Amino acid sequence: MSRRPLLGCIADDFTGATDLANNLVRSGMRTVQTIGVPADAEARVDADAIVVALKSRTMPADEAVAQSLAALRWLQAQGVEQVYFKYCSTFDSTPQGNIGPVTDALLDALHGPGQGFTIACPAFPENHRTVFKGHLFVGDVLLSDSGMRHHPLTPMTDANLVRVLQAQTRRRVGLVPHEVVAQGAEAIAQRFEALRAEGVGVAVVDAVGNADLLRIGQALAGMPLVTAGSGIAIGLPQNWQTPGDAAEGEAADQLPPATGHQAVVSGSCSVATNAQVRQFRAQGRPAFAVHPLEIVAGIDVVGQALAWAGPRLAQGAGPVLVYATAEAQAVRAVQAQLGVAEAGALVEHTLSRIAVGLVQAGVRQLVVAGGETSGAVVQALGVTQMAIGPQIDPGVPWTAVQSPVCPGEVVQVALKSGNFGHVDFFSKAFARPVRRCDE
Repeated sequence: MSRRPLLGCIADDFTGATDLANNLVRSGMRTVQTIGVPADAEARVDADAIVVALKSRTMPADEAVAQSLAALRWLQAQGVEQVYFKYCSTFDSTPQGNIGPVTDALLDALHGPGQGFTIACPAFPENHRTVFKGHLFVGDVLLSDSGMRHHPLTPMTDANLVRVLQAQTRRRVGLVPHEVVAQGAEAIAQRFEALRAEGVGVAVVDAVGNADLLRIGQALAGMPLVTAGSGIAIGLPQNWQTPGDAAEGEAADQLPPATGHQAVVSGSCSVATNAQVRQFRAQGRPAFAVHPLEIVAGIDVVGQALAWAGPRLAQGAGPVLVYATAEAQAVRAVQAQLGVAEAGALVEHTLSRIAVGLVQAGVRQLVVAGGETSGAVVQALGVTQMAIGPQIDPGVPWTAVQSPVCPGEVVQVALKSGNFGHVDFFSKAFARPVRRCDE
């Protein structure tokens, strides 16, 4: 039976898109993710929720706005009832945006210039991201004291979300504190109305647990635009769970089967991913390090990596890891020589070519770590749409894709945000069976 699209989402990077889609699927919504805005404006997507994955987090703000508005127009043509702008649970952006400028543009498009009201809530308690008194915490520390303060592209040195967002948006920013959230959906909705009356256009909302997300989600029923991390998606599906609407959870995460070799490609230099790489290597599993300065020196790093991986895959050595992941000091040294943007683009391009070569060599289950790396890999594989499957760790599901690199075959791909996943994520991903839709 054809489904009516209920929720249309715009994500500012590819791992964030699958993170969001994962939470929607867990809550029972059949979800499809597109890579970029589909070219066919007339095509109809059979799903409860649609997630358009952009690679707009670190691009110039005007380009991010243009891409986000194009995604909005396509989603409106699909007939969605609510729009969701998804950003990272660490709220990371450049000093010029892009969270504020995109939020302004979407509100202007939906309500008129300077009009409208929405929320901002990056909280995802299952992944230890909480908001209290408007301040974002990563685990037990403020965002500004976490590893995000050293992020190579979007360092976050201020945990006060009201202050961070106010610097980016033309609208006045307010706060819905936790003492209001704890009182329930009606109290939250009343606070929204009070803030609107005060001229506030965006309200940062506190959340420290899943119960808060459910209360907030209920209060967001009917709000044309929601802006948040993926956590809020846990509370939204309840607003549509009536007969004939959302799919049942037990059927929402099944994937077509994939058989073949297994591999990990890691470009993230986050604290979490560094620990995951160390754990993988400590287990004696096969791993190949990519060094940016060797690429600059003209060494055929792609060829070397694929020549290394080929026999190990053929021998059934289990998942192989190809990584450019490094500690912050090493990353800064490379950036000092090459420049921040140049170093990032060089590594992304190299890892994406390696990923294509691995798929050509028979890899059919592929984990990619890092938002920018994931975007580069998915684009290099020519993927246009992803079916969302079961969760590996909070925020990271398996997906099923089709690629012109291996026509007619299914590749299961997991796009992992750098900061997500337990220390044994790379091993856990392949140990967990993926439910198949032919079973």
